[in-house]
Amino acid sequence: MHQLTIAEIMRGLRDKQFSSVEITSHLLERIQQLDNQFNSFISVTGDQAIKQATAADARLAKGDAPALCGVPIAHKDIFCTSGVRTSCGSKMLDNFVPPYDATVVDNFQQAGAVSLGKTNMDEFAMGSSNESSFYGAVKNPWDIERIPGGSSGGSAAAVAALLVPGTTATDTGGSIRQPAAMTGTTGLKPTYGRVSRWGMIAFASSLDQGGPITRTAEDAALMLSVMAGPDKKDSTCLDRPAQDYTASLGDSIKGLKIGVPSEYFGEGLDSEVGAQVQAALKAYEQLGAELVEISLPHSKLAVPAYYVIAPAEASANLSRFDGVRYGYRCENPADLRDLYMRSRGEGFGEEVKRRILVGSYALSAGYYDAYYNKAQQVRRLIKQDFVDAFDKVDVIMGPTAPNPAFKLGEKNADPVAMYLEDIYTIATNLAGLPGMSIPCGFAHGLPVGLQIIGNYLDEARMLNVAHQFQLASDWHQQTAPAAQ
Repeated sequence: MHQLTIAEIMRGLRDKQFSSVEITSHLLERIQQLDNQFNSFISVTGDQAIKQATAADARLAKGDAPALCGVPIAHKDIFCTSGVRTSCGSKMLDNFVPPYDATVVDNFQQAGAVSLGKTNMDEFAMGSSNESSFYGAVKNPWDIERIPGGSSGGSAAAVAALLVPGTTATDTGGSIRQPAAMTGTTGLKPTYGRVSRWGMIAFASSLDQGGPITRTAEDAALMLSVMAGPDKKDSTCLDRPAQDYTASLGDSIKGLKIGVPSEYFGEGLDSEVGAQVQAALKAYEQLGAELVEISLPHSKLAVPAYYVIAPAEASANLSRFDGVRYGYRCENPADLRDLYMRSRGEGFGEEVKRRILVGSYALSAGYYDAYYNKAQQVRRLIKQDFVDAFDKVDVIMGPTAPNPAFKLGEKNADPVAMYLEDIYTIATNLAGLPGMSIPCGFAHGLPVGLQIIGNYLDEARMLNVAHQFQLASDWHQQTAPAAQ
């Protein structure tokens, strides 16, 4: 049963081929048996999951069950869950048990989904390798000596290891798409504001966005249909009604214009990754699409602009963790200053401290205009590049990451090399556009992701384009060796 997709589980439950309790119990047993080698979960909520599955079976028996009723999922440990620890991968929140559910979590509860637990992540979503977690690094099911990508590495690894068919995740600069690429899964970052951020612990408020990681585009559409929608509790959430993203999956893509940015195929791209992406683009041509070469001239400025804006926002958001109200508190502080300094110094990891320092510097008197304000001006130029491109094309495609998954510890000593892992994904966040990664082949024996970028609020078309490729290929059906 662990090889079933969300769509197949939904059909199986309704056809009474198995019960929610049966598949939930099966996956919980797999997590217990296998996850010690992946470390993809921080918390497993087995008792709660069985209760939810039992309730789902009762609703299914009555015939009034909502869409995802009885389907097992897991949540990235950045979404607040009532009565269940929400750590954000940090010592700072190791003891934090929220009294409320995030809107995304509540949406899945209303849809009848069963939560198996909380997945591992880079601390406060800061990282591209899932090595900065207080709970230890996550390992890639394709090679447990390699990283799964980050920051949503636990979510991606859990799906790739067939421990759960779908997970929630978040994307600030590529943290859904990059781990999806490195684990051979399907990951989708919606348009900024499409999914509520209420109850999602903030990293960079103008960039963060929740989305799903699944095995197929069809499953991503099913999960997004539940996640998306307006929320009065989140002023940045768009007042657009939820929709059925599966409705247009079967539409033809003949005549589709695919923009191919020349900047995404230059220096720094692994040759085998580039070859697999080019092969995927040729496959789209065979499906009737037209390739159009485009330019995103300011894309080279995306990484430096992002690493001013994101740390600046992080330094403000993380100022609330002071050892006073909740979270980690140092022992026997000498005075208030000592309480602040030691609680934050002991509670935060190295990467989080690095970004707080960079962000505080960029926002300091005399440097705001030189750094933060200038980065926001560059952000507007990057957005305009996409606006101009979408006047000519329907979607944009290229590599998700410049290389396949690298060895654990390989880039820890070089933060800049780690930051460049998101070179192709960051611009999408700066512009607020939707983007996704789907499996498109293998390089050096490891998965490669094809990135699809859509126009604003055009997730339905993006999912349709991804689904049509998956109907014509089987890359998304390949199973990681450690998951078999």
